[in-house]
Amino acid sequence: MFIDEVKIRVKAGDGGNGCMAFRREKFVPRGGPSGGDGGHGGDVIMVSSQRHNTLIHFRYNPEHKARHGEHGMGSNCTGQDADSIVLQVPVGTSLYDAETGELVHDFKEPDERVVIAKGGRGGRGNQHFATSTHQAPREHEMGRPGEERSYRLELKLLADVGLVGYPNAGKSTLIARISAARPKIADYPFTTLEPNLGVVTVGEEPDQQSYVVADLPGLIEGAHLGAGLGTQFLRHIERTRLLAHLVDVSDAAGRPDPVEDFKIINNELERFGDTGSNAASPLASKPMIVVATKIDVANPEKLKKLKAHAKRRKLEFYAISAVTGEGVDELKWALAKRLRVPAE
Repeated sequence: MFIDEVKIRVKAGDGGNGCMAFRREKFVPRGGPSGGDGGHGGDVIMVSSQRHNTLIHFRYNPEHKARHGEHGMGSNCTGQDADSIVLQVPVGTSLYDAETGELVHDFKEPDERVVIAKGGRGGRGNQHFATSTHQAPREHEMGRPGEERSYRLELKLLADVGLVGYPNAGKSTLIARISAARPKIADYPFTTLEPNLGVVTVGEEPDQQSYVVADLPGLIEGAHLGAGLGTQFLRHIERTRLLAHLVDVSDAAGRPDPVEDFKIINNELERFGDTGSNAASPLASKPMIVVATKIDVANPEKLKKLKAHAKRRKLEFYAISAVTGEGVDELKWALAKRLRVPAE
């Protein structure tokens, strides 16, 4: 199951209490205070890991609590510090404060470590309160409570290329053709219910190049408002470097105008994340390649119209059939070439 948004609650360990004790040794009269300090409570640490690609392990286990530090003991013995607990999240996870909505950390690289709840400090034992005029102190400190926080985790997949387009535009068939990914493929809308990642390799050693392609569930008009699968998966496109916009030019699409299809999906991308300010949507400025699909059963007029529109927009255009393989290699190399150019 693909889970890309969860809420969790974490509680760091409390510090151990300081001890009040006095030395009781033979031949040592009035031995003085000997209460040890309490140990520190365990921290809650979050680490980005490449071994995970979903947040499902938090779905049924949303609460995490570290152990408290041990209490201080006599003979100036300090209580043991508690071990920290480590929570692993996929690379690409954003950590938000659940109460304020503030972004706490964005895990963009593997093995990033962030303390998300700090353990409480251990209390001081009565040995620390002895002075020349107060040689038998009975004061000692209680341990400090550990931090308790609520967070929202949001996963945005890390991929180089995002495949976007209407449902049944051929995205799943294409990623299955060019990579080892095996998404479910069928002839009804919204067959793909979760993103699929595939690694595409072009060329031979030593000049071989590989990149990651994300097959994102089909979009429809109103997706930026939540229609269809809507905003549930639109956010995954934010981290991609390049978009491949697939448009079905066959009559089986059930829509008469491929240019209108292209405009509708583009409008959804541009309006996603729109805050009403003059700032452009993060998806509006992403480089794009237009891909006409199902050319083995294409309507020639539709193909010609879409190609002319891409030319007017000064967008690269490719026509493919993922079933027969026609044009697929040219598209793979074109994507690799665009990705070699440093991202703006």
